[in-house]
Amino acid sequence: MKFYVLTLFKEMIEKGIDYSVIGRGIEKGLIEVEAVDIRDFTKDKHRRVDDYCYGGGAGMIMAAQPVYDAYMSVKKRAKEGTRLIYMSPRGKTLTQAKAEELSREQELIILCGHYEGIDERVIEELNPEEISIGDFVLTGGELGAMVIIDCVSRLVSGVLNKEESFMNESFSDGLLEYPQYTRPPEFMGRKVPEVLLSGHHGNVEKWRREQSVIATFEKRPDLLEKAELTENEKKLIKELQNKCFCDTISNNEDL
Repeated sequence: MKFYVLTLFKEMIEKGIDYSVIGRGIEKGLIEVEAVDIRDFTKDKHRRVDDYCYGGGAGMIMAAQPVYDAYMSVKKRAKEGTRLIYMSPRGKTLTQAKAEELSREQELIILCGHYEGIDERVIEELNPEEISIGDFVLTGGELGAMVIIDCVSRLVSGVLNKEESFMNESFSDGLLEYPQYTRPPEFMGRKVPEVLLSGHHGNVEKWRREQSVIATFEKRPDLLEKAELTENEKKLIKELQNKCFCDTISNNEDL
């Protein structure tokens, strides 16, 4: 899979792809990342790519022309129909489901904004898919682009050492991941749950699933609305809700 990243900070992308999952994917020839410097396409003799905002206001705006020309230069080389993604705080929030969808593409073009954004006219002309990595503001889209490259790359077949290594991770089935443990079997008085030492794979899987449900209930209950749950798991959630209700009543009585 190949990623084209349109950016003002080419080095930031290039220095971030040599590590961990992305780096291994590149070494295996399964992932390719090409950072394209938008400044190379400006017609300004001082290589400026930004200007003041019409109507006033703080900050600078990336000009339409260099962004458009940078994209067109990549479009000529990319496969026909390659999706253009614009890292934008007004886009839909990136999810695991979206990452899985994007991992089925052969190539992706990612546009990184900077300063106070990009001239709206080029956004209207190119009509990219806008994606956000969260409800907060970053200085530029480069970090967001790296997040997409990372979470999508690890879903590309062969990038990870074992296919199952991402099958049971958080969000892969709508739930958070279960707790994980390694040696030693006891640390500061805390022991690894006995079921994990039993060697009984069926019991281990049952325990892990229950723990995923519990973790999701406690930390991200909003995810449970869309998760596919068995009747026993729904019963478990009901028990957890009742326990929380009773605990709340007890605490109020203590006050």
